[in-house]
Amino acid sequence: MGSVIERIKRGHFWTFHGGIHPPEQKFLTTDKPIRAVSIPEQLILPLQQHIGISADLQVNVGDKVLKGQALTKSTHPMAVPIHAPTSGTITAIKNAVIAHPSGLSELCLFITPDGEDRWRERKICTDLAKLTDNDLIDKISSAGISGMGGAGFPTQVKVSTHEKIKFLIINAAECEPYITADDLLIREHSPSILDGINILDSILSPEHILIGIEDNKPEAIKVLQQTTANNEKIQVCVLPTKYPTGGEKQLIQILTGQEVPAGVLPSSLGIVMQNIATCFAIADAVINDIPLIKRVVTVSGQALQKPQNVWSLLGTPVGYLLEQCGYPNKDKKHIIMGGPMMGYSLPTDQVPVVKTTNCILAPSEIEISSPYSTGTREVECIRCGQCSDVCPAQLLPQELQWSAKAKDHQQLNKLNLFDCIECGACAYVCPSQIPLVNYYRIAKSEIRQQTQLDIKAEHAKVRFEARKERLTRDKIAREEKQRAAAAARKARMNSGTTEAKSEMSAVAQALARVKAKKAQTKVQAPINQETPTANVAQKSQVAAAIARAKAKKLAAQQNIAVEKTILVDQNTDTSKPAVDKKAKIAAAVAKAKARKFADKAHVKNVNVDDKPIDDKVEQVSNTEKTLVDKKAKIAAAVAKAKARKLAEQQAKLAATPSNEITNEKPKSEST
Repeated sequence: MGSVIERIKRGHFWTFHGGIHPPEQKFLTTDKPIRAVSIPEQLILPLQQHIGISADLQVNVGDKVLKGQALTKSTHPMAVPIHAPTSGTITAIKNAVIAHPSGLSELCLFITPDGEDRWRERKICTDLAKLTDNDLIDKISSAGISGMGGAGFPTQVKVSTHEKIKFLIINAAECEPYITADDLLIREHSPSILDGINILDSILSPEHILIGIEDNKPEAIKVLQQTTANNEKIQVCVLPTKYPTGGEKQLIQILTGQEVPAGVLPSSLGIVMQNIATCFAIADAVINDIPLIKRVVTVSGQALQKPQNVWSLLGTPVGYLLEQCGYPNKDKKHIIMGGPMMGYSLPTDQVPVVKTTNCILAPSEIEISSPYSTGTREVECIRCGQCSDVCPAQLLPQELQWSAKAKDHQQLNKLNLFDCIECGACAYVCPSQIPLVNYYRIAKSEIRQQTQLDIKAEHAKVRFEARKERLTRDKIAREEKQRAAAAARKARMNSGTTEAKSEMSAVAQALARVKAKKAQTKVQAPINQETPTANVAQKSQVAAAIARAKAKKLAAQQNIAVEKTILVDQNTDTSKPAVDKKAKIAAAVAKAKARKFADKAHVKNVNVDDKPIDDKVEQVSNTEKTLVDKKAKIAAAVAKAKARKLAEQQAKLAATPSNEITNEKPKSEST
């Protein structure tokens, strides 16, 4: 420990592998004060502006909100809330393009400002000594503060560590070209930055506080040295200018000589790092009760008429900031969020400023064709090895690119892809103009997505196995319960008590009822399907009626025939025995037809489709047959009686003189 501080005091620092020295281009904005811009007509606030998960939405469309009002609520350590940058109305909650290299859309809040800029009620803290560490952490968490240097890691997670902290490092390096936001913030607001450092000191209690700043910011260095002169715990470390000194692992190695291994958090080594802008936001939140609703943004590039640093409300569209800095409306090409090394092109100028936005670039055509550009003409890799020489993480960029193109995720993990800080040094020196960082970003996204799918699949598998085991347990429990119940019932039935006999009787009765019901079902099924009793009786009655009708008709026909015969016999002097014989023949024929008809009706109704029926149906059919035979015999007897009566009348007529027969006509019997 002593050697580290002694080296720092002597100005002797360690170094890191690789690195480059690109043109700085900071002169465009470094000599101009930070300017406040007016409120835009609409603010777009993505629900997630940090590493982690989005907080829970607390407002609806149409709600009136006040400046500083919480719009989301954090229910998880990795969820950071967002707040209303000004007063106005929630006009929409929908997906919109966010500040991300993918250009994808996510859920955003749309606020239409009312122009009044009215604050919610605030509680100003006049004495920090009265606040406990938990109070300070709660204020930081509720203010929605995340790392403002570019990564966006939730600040409350960093300051809630239980490790013993040796070094609290304040990152003021701001190594990327064009960006001067931290430089101007230090020069204009160093007292507030010092308050934020003191709050972190109170929470973490580090042994030493190191402020790392590159030597290309002389004015900021002087201000920091003056502001921290009375605090012996703070060391202002002026570092040689080299890109990417501002990387977390690189700055830790320069100041302490320690290399952070892959997959290890600096806090486990006793080191915590915070950005200058984050310190300012912490002081504003704890002392003035102002959540993170604005930040300093460098708007630069030779395509602008007035490049400068501005105080921008979060959610301000990039196009609005460009207009405030004199960007021509006719040409909106090559808009970049971030610096030229780690930034990414925007698909539209309506992408909003978020908590991690520190720079907006609008380069001219000359600038965009400079070595910063990695997408002009990509050709095949010539295996020169320059990318490996400048990689600050000591990776193999060319092999990473080959594996990324092949989508070999296993090999990418072996090559430690996630140790890449996407600094862009490899792409900067590549003579083949290969956009290496783009390949790495896409590969990281694919691996993260696949990891999430694997986690979901594993969770689903665990749930399925748990359900399967639960069903098996339930089945075994049911079977065991049934066996136990059966055994208990059998024991009770075999006990010989009155209750046992009653239970046995009840069981026997139940079984008998079940058997009777099954037998009844078997009997009724064929009866209902083939020869229902009601249908048989009805058909028998119809057959008897038809037989009677036919016998009546036959008798009428015989009457007519007898009358004709009598007339003919009278004219031909026919004898009486001939008449009797014909009458008997007619009666016999009628009786035979009636019996034949009845037999046919019986056969038709009893044997349907010539199919045999069971005993019960045959018994019913025999009863109906007896009824039909009886009615048929009655009909035949009636016909025989009528024939006999008719014969007597004919005999009487035969004895009557012929003149009476001519004047009178015998009356026919009506049935």
